Amino acid sequence: MESYGQSFRESFAGYATYLASEVLHPHWGNYFYWLIAISLLVYALELLFPWRKKQAAIREDFWLDLFYMFFNFFLFGLVGYAAISHVVSLAFNNLLADVFGIRNLVAINVAELPRWSQLLLLFLVRDFIQWNIHRLLHHVPFLWEVHKVHHSVREMGFAAHLRYHFGETMVYRSIEYLPLAMIGFGIQDFLLVHLFTIMIGHLNHANLYLPLGPIKYLLNNPQMHIWHHAKDLPKGIKGINYGISLSIWDYLFGTAWIPRDGRDIKLGFDDVDTYPHQFFKQLVKPFEHKEGS
Repeated sequence: MESYGQSFRESFAGYATYLASEVLHPHWGNYFYWLIAISLLVYALELLFPWRKKQAAIREDFWLDLFYMFFNFFLFGLVGYAAISHVVSLAFNNLLADVFGIRNLVAINVAELPRWSQLLLLFLVRDFIQWNIHRLLHHVPFLWEVHKVHHSVREMGFAAHLRYHFGETMVYRSIEYLPLAMIGFGIQDFLLVHLFTIMIGHLNHANLYLPLGPIKYLLNNPQMHIWHHAKDLPKGIKGINYGISLSIWDYLFGTAWIPRDGRDIKLGFDDVDTYPHQFFKQLVKPFEHKEGS
C-alpha cells in the first residue's frame, strides 16, 4: 500500500512539475500553448463569422467556461487524474500479474504499422468507444446528473466544449483504458490525437456556420451538435447526435437527428434556468439528494 501512496505522490509531483514546465517554457510540442492557440483561432472565427449574430462576444458563462477549459484540460486532467490513473493502472496490472499471470495487456500490437495508420486507428477506435460512453451518460440516471454540467450551457461557444464535470473524465478514461491498452497505445499517442480532437470539439461548440457538404456524414459539426444540446427533444428520446469527433456512428446506428436549422433553438434541459452558474455548486449538484430518490 505504501508503494502505491509513494507512486501517487511521485506521479502527482511529476505531472505538476511537467505542467509548470509547459507554462514556463513554450515549445512546438507544448500542449498548454496549443490549447490557447486553438482556442484563440476558433474564437476569432466566432467573432468574424458568427452564426448567431445577436449573441454577445462575451456570452453567458464565458469566463466560467474558460476556467473549466483549463481546469479539465490541465489542473485535473493532466495533473490530478493522471496521477490517480497511474496508481490505478499500476494496481490493476499487479492484480493481473499476481492473480491471473497476465503481464502484458497488449493483444493486438500496432507498433509495426506505419505511424500515420497507428494514429488513425487510435482516433477511430477511441472515438467509437467515446460515442458509446456518451450514450451511457445520457441513459444512466446518475451519469446524466453528472453530464448535466455540460448541458447547462444556454449559449454555445468554443469554450463550452470543455465545460464538464471532472467525473466525466474518470468515466471516459476508465472505460477506454482497457481496450486501448490491449491494442498497444501509449500516453504519447493519446496526447498526439488529443489536440486534433480538441480542435474538432471547439468547432462543434462554436458560434459558427460550418457546412461540410457530404463530409457532414463523417465529421461532427456545429449544425449537428447544437441539436445534441437542444432543450426540447422528441418524447421518450434521452439524447441524439452523440458523436464526439465523428458523426458517422450516429448515422450508422440511427441516432442522428437534424430536423431543421437549429441556430436559435433553446439549449439545456427542463430545469436549466434554475441550474447554478458557479463552478463549485455545479460540481456538487449531481450529488444533491432529490425528493423521491
